[in-house]
Order: sequence, then structure tokens, then C-alpha cells
Amino acid sequence: METILSPPFSPLFNPKSSLSKPFLSLSHLPRSTKPICCSLRKQHSQIEKESFSVPKSWVSHVQQGLAALAISLALNFCPVVSADSALASEFDVLNEGPPKDSYVVDDAGVLSRVTKSDLKALLSDVEKRKGFHINFITVRKLTSKADAFEYADQVLEKWYPSVEQGNDKGIVVLVTSQKEGAITGGPDFVNAVGDTVLDATVSENLPVLATEEKYNEAVFSTARRLVAAIDGLPDPGGPQLKDNKRESNFKSREETDEKRGQFTLVVGGLLVIAFVVPMAQYYAYVSKK
Repeated sequence: METILSPPFSPLFNPKSSLSKPFLSLSHLPRSTKPICCSLRKQHSQIEKESFSVPKSWVSHVQQGLAALAISLALNFCPVVSADSALASEFDVLNEGPPKDSYVVDDAGVLSRVTKSDLKALLSDVEKRKGFHINFITVRKLTSKADAFEYADQVLEKWYPSVEQGNDKGIVVLVTSQKEGAITGGPDFVNAVGDTVLDATVSENLPVLATEEKYNEAVFSTARRLVAAIDGLPDPGGPQLKDNKRESNFKSREETDEKRGQFTLVVGGLLVIAFVVPMAQYYAYVSKK
């Protein structure tokens, strides 16, 4: 009995040993059994994070795609205005005043650099020799005035309010959409050029060449004609309006009668063939029987 109930083998009957030593110590457990609950919680939290992180990433991708689409649509339908296309309007031309470094305000954007350079050389020379200052203005269309003459007078009054300021000034306006032009100026300028040359340039150089969309030639030929008149040289003249008569597409009566006779013969022949051939075939078939 002592061997059976000995303390080392029967801790139940030994209260001291049972209280002092537990049945199973946690240190004797395998390490893999310790973090079961914690590992389950961690795995559950990771699964929740993964399950919730996927929709968030998907939504963010959708938002980025919509933002890129909005930017592309904005760029397509709202193009960026470049510096070359930011041209002044007819009202800006009035408010900005005459150009300081040149003699041209190309609002319509139809003049080349060569033309502007040639105009500067020609007009600066006549200004040094004769004292007349001529400005050329090109606009696409007019919304404030009815025609180019009213706008030219408005520019002259706005840029040179007094008679003394505008006495030796000239204004040449070319409206590209309406294919017309106008010339105005102070009393000394008008007397120096003369009404004949003024009327000729307005009716020949500006509208004729503008109709053919030769705006550079229209402006420079007008300048040459005005300078020649100021210098007292012979008038170089201007282009003449081409007579673009179109040939009529209608046929004469004789051609119509001839075509009608030929048509009648053709239709009659077709009708005869359509009736005679089937009848001949039917007659041949019946006679054989």
C-alpha cells in the first residue's frame, strides 16, 4: 500500500503536494498550443482587413479613372488658348491705341512677318520724308459698326482725339469676313493722297484681293499706292475684278428637240420589240402543234 499511495505517484492523497504543484504546468504544453486563440483572432482580423481592403482599392481605381476621364474631356472640349490665337478684338484695338513699334495691328492674323517688315520699312520711310503716319488694321468681323468706314472713323477719333493730332495720320482698315476695306485720315493726309486714289484703293486693292484671300498683297499694294500718291508719283494702279461668268448648264431648244426625237425612236423601238417578239414566239409554238 505504501508503494501504491506514495506521494510521488498519488498527489490526490497528498494535499500539500497537490496545492504546491498543479496537475499540468503550462510550461509542459507544446508551444503550438499556446497561441491558438490569439492566432485565430489575428487570422480573423487579417481576413477582415483583406476583405475590406479590396473594395477600397477598387473604389480608388475607379475614382482615379473618372478623374482622368474628366481631365481628358476638359482638354478636348475646352482647348487651351495659345499665345498666337490670343488676338485682340475690335474693342481692344480701340482701347490699346496706335502701335508704337510698328504700323500694323493684325487682329485677323492674316499678315505674314515679311509683309509686316516690308510695311514698316515703307511707311517709316514716308513718315521720315513727308511726315505722314499711316496705320493698317485687319479685323475678322465687325460687331459694333455697320461697315469698315464707320469703324475707321471711330479708330481715328479714338486714337487721335484732336484735329492737330490726327491731321497727318491715316487709317486703313481691312475686314476679312466681309471682304471690304476703308481708308480715312486727317485733312492733310486726305489732301496729300487725293480722293481719286482713295476711292480706287477702297474699290480695287482691298476688296478684290481680299475676295481672293490675298490679304498680304491687298495690304502692301494699298500701302504702295498711298505712298506713291503722297510722293506725287504716277499711280501704279490696282487689280481689276475678274468677271467670273459661269457657263449655263441649260441646253438650247434645238438640242432639246434633237434629244427628244432620239429618245422617241429608242422608246418606240423597245415597245415594238416587247410586243412583237412574244407574239412571234407564241405563233411559232401554236403552229407546231
